[in-house]
Amino acid sequence: MAATDIERGLSTAEVEERIAAGKINRNMELKTKSVKELIIENLCTLFNLINVILAFLVILTGSFKNLTFLFVVFLNTAIGVIQSMRSKKMVDKLTLLTSKKAIAVRDGAEVELDLDQIVLDDIIRLGRGDQIPADAVVVSGEALVNESLLTGESDLIKKQPGSELMSGSFIDSGLLRARVIHVGADNYVAKINNEAKYVKKVNSEIMNAPNAIVRFASIIMIPLGLALFASSVSELWDAAGTPGNSALSWCFSELLAGHVPSSALLYTVGALLGMIPQGLVLLTSSVLAIATVRLARRKVLAQQLYCIETLARVDVLCLDKTGTITSGRMEVEGTYPLPVEGMGAGEGDAAVPVDTTVLDFALANVARATSADANETCQALLNYYADRPVEVSEPLSVIPFSSSKKWSGASFAQGSYVMGAAQFVLSDRAFAQVENRVAELADTCRVLVVARVDGFTPDGDMVGEAEPVGFVTIRDEIRTSAAETIGYFNEQGVTLNVISGDDPRTVSSIARVVGVPGADAYVDATTLDTPAKLDAAVDRYHVFGRVTPQQKRELVQALKRREHTVAMTGDGVNDVLALKEADCSVAMAAGSDAARNVAEIVLVDNDFASMPAVVAEGRRSINNLQRSASLFLTKTLFSMGLAALCIALPPYPFEPIQMTLINFFCIGAPGFVLGLEPNNARVKGSFLTNVLKRALPASLAVILAAALDIFVARVFGFNRLTLSTMCLLTSCAASVSLIWRISQPLTPLRVALFVFVVAGILTGVIGFPKLLSIANLSMGQMVILAVIVVITCSVFFKLATMMDSLKPRRRHAATGFGRGVRVRLGRGGGKVSSTGSTAERFAKRVAADMAQRREARTVREAEARALEGVAQAQPKKKKSTGVKRSRVTKSAQGIKVSMPSKKKK
Repeated sequence: MAATDIERGLSTAEVEERIAAGKINRNMELKTKSVKELIIENLCTLFNLINVILAFLVILTGSFKNLTFLFVVFLNTAIGVIQSMRSKKMVDKLTLLTSKKAIAVRDGAEVELDLDQIVLDDIIRLGRGDQIPADAVVVSGEALVNESLLTGESDLIKKQPGSELMSGSFIDSGLLRARVIHVGADNYVAKINNEAKYVKKVNSEIMNAPNAIVRFASIIMIPLGLALFASSVSELWDAAGTPGNSALSWCFSELLAGHVPSSALLYTVGALLGMIPQGLVLLTSSVLAIATVRLARRKVLAQQLYCIETLARVDVLCLDKTGTITSGRMEVEGTYPLPVEGMGAGEGDAAVPVDTTVLDFALANVARATSADANETCQALLNYYADRPVEVSEPLSVIPFSSSKKWSGASFAQGSYVMGAAQFVLSDRAFAQVENRVAELADTCRVLVVARVDGFTPDGDMVGEAEPVGFVTIRDEIRTSAAETIGYFNEQGVTLNVISGDDPRTVSSIARVVGVPGADAYVDATTLDTPAKLDAAVDRYHVFGRVTPQQKRELVQALKRREHTVAMTGDGVNDVLALKEADCSVAMAAGSDAARNVAEIVLVDNDFASMPAVVAEGRRSINNLQRSASLFLTKTLFSMGLAALCIALPPYPFEPIQMTLINFFCIGAPGFVLGLEPNNARVKGSFLTNVLKRALPASLAVILAAALDIFVARVFGFNRLTLSTMCLLTSCAASVSLIWRISQPLTPLRVALFVFVVAGILTGVIGFPKLLSIANLSMGQMVILAVIVVITCSVFFKLATMMDSLKPRRRHAATGFGRGVRVRLGRGGGKVSSTGSTAERFAKRVAADMAQRREARTVREAEARALEGVAQAQPKKKKSTGVKRSRVTKSAQGIKVSMPSKKKK
């Protein structure tokens, strides 16, 4: 584009032509699921399907009072939809491009445009702090660009005419004009985000446990339901005088006549309803939804309900340095003056104030003189001296920072000073004198030397030999809350790994400052060039530098192979692969759209200090759910056992409306209250195992009580209504005993809950006998009932004590015993067993290999698509001339010189 075109930009006609051709910068931010998709996803579940079928069967009987269980289904679905829509709304607001306006040149004038108003070939003006809205090529000016969100490297990249700018990166310093070369979906960041549209499988015990119970119940309830219905129909057939050839033919004839066997159908539905952990599903959704609301108040977005549990179980936390431990800004670590003997004011120079060191005077005034185009280093110095009493001197001449010179400077009445990398500022003789000191300081920070010179040439070069007056060390600004947050995870026994793309020495020094254990030992990931080396490094180091995105993922995979629960924090596109792989991923809201897309948790205020609150909320939720879930699982287990018992000894004793009483007072109300109590204890053991240990004694006690009730009813000839009443009361007694046990130690809230449960049951039984189908018991029946209740409660407490005495099983991996041998260390000591025959092991190995190949093929295809997108968006490299040159780049010491390697002949 000609110079005149650069100044004029596109004309109105050219803009309209491009808009008509569709060459506009359409908003390509992440498209979350639509409201319709979210509703269908939460509505079409196995849990809802089972309940709808059971509701249909109840409607056939005409007993509409027994449809109250649908209220639980409605609440559970509503909570799921509301939480999903809330997360969608929050994610949609968190777009990658935080800058919503851009300056473009059109018809010779600068105009302010929305990002989606930019068209192909627009000339845009970009200055310090601006985010690049679309891929472009520099046509005039130069600037330093921060591409850390895209590459992970915190070093600034110089851009000059001809250089390409990638959308999503930031202008750190400088001023330029650039021509837009890609818009909309063709932008670099849009292609990366498109590859990041990934739904990660949730690894949650409190989700898997209810789902597994529902799946198991859905399988077992079909044969049990049919058998129970057949048994009940057979009993009705006997009561009708055995008309017809069989109970089945009689049932069909009744149905054809419009007579539905209502009692048999209701009792069957009552049995099947008991097998579904309705309340547990609702409680889980409710507790986690409340947890997400609490976290939202702390500026934490949980995009998936179950990620709260995963983070509470994490035992390894992988931290990205930039944006997590550090704020992404630079700060002055310290100033180190050198003796300046014989360096008084030059001829005609004013003296530096006696109460100010020459170093402080030079640093403060050079920073102020070059503040018009301040880079990160200059801004850090300005902040450092903002509240320090250093005399302001008017600059006589200013030499801005240049990436080729590696220094900046200014002349004042008090003399001329330069500030920059020691190797570029000082002569070989002067540098040799301070080299050791520079190396010592460079171990933890970026080191700049300040030197006095005789002046500057018209071309901006130094006059005379630079004589050092001191050093200033610059480091990443560490978040004030970082050390406290790291300390919290140390106390909780969580292993911390710091993984960064920066120099490992810099990463190690920052990790030491905030208290990461083992931070002194670090590794440069460029040396981990084989899978074996990387795998070995996982056990030895906790600080990793120069890590590529692929290596980040491999480190997470290596930790997971060691059966760790791994959490990963990150904010850049370079973190996406590791975030996908981690059990729980945490992203900063100010980070990349791709990182936020795959993360389960987003820190809206970009503050890592919110993490302990997430862990505490997860622990409260899981520990309380384990306590409350035992109530729900008790009903499921005894319903299955009772249904099996009643196939042989019909009828099933409960109606659906009676199960509603048990569901509310014995399970739902206490479950919700106990599920929302404060509880910060560490999560231990398997969720399902812990729940079963509490639920099994009560379930066995209820089945025993029901068996005794059925036996007594058959012996004394009690009618079905009396049997149903006795079973209801004995089941409530066992449930109340369980509530009493899991409420220990008692608190005022738990005492009030216990009283409420007992009072509620008595009110329902005494106050609403017709609604709940309660019989009026005689004195003799009440005495028998009291004996059965005492037996039931005694058996429950005895079984519960036995369960508590069982020690958790310990499993340890063992090697060296040969193929086909399994070694287990359990409660009763060691046990050696076979893993199966050779054929069995071969079949398992083949199945595992096929699964691994499928997974590897999926990963390769995803990587190929991602690399294709990156390749299309990457700037094209110029053809090599065949001449290899040395390359000077920044490093923790200030510079790094990379010499070309020589080929061996």
